[in-house]
Amino acid sequence: MGAFVQFVKTMCITLLAAACGVFSLILAHSPVFGMGKSYELYLAPASSLSPLPTRDPLSDKLLAGKTAGESVRYDGQRAEELMTHFNAKLLFKEEACGVVNYYLYSPMLGKGVELYGKEVNLHIAVSENETAAGTPLIFGGY
Repeated sequence: MGAFVQFVKTMCITLLAAACGVFSLILAHSPVFGMGKSYELYLAPASSLSPLPTRDPLSDKLLAGKTAGESVRYDGQRAEELMTHFNAKLLFKEEACGVVNYYLYSPMLGKGVELYGKEVNLHIAVSENETAAGTPLIFGGY
């Protein structure tokens, strides 16, 4: 009887450890942003050479493995909401062709890229009707 109890305990601990591992994997690959009207993952290191449009970022991030970044597009102007959500510090902003670009640093996000001597890990672009957000940057057009 003692051997059987020990076996059951060992199996329970093994299953619990496996469940924790799966949970950690899913948590590490969860999408950074809430779903918007479009979502993209970037697979190549810090570039727009390999965008992967997705409707299921969690599954695609799990299948793709390591991603270099991700971005989302929302209807309307949501810059303030995103800055607050990510507790982001504004580093600098630029305006061109009716689009305001905010370059920020958030302690909630991973490593960024260096721009003008500052580490940027959150980029928000706001036009009249749309907000795009990306980490570390929004790649491609917006």
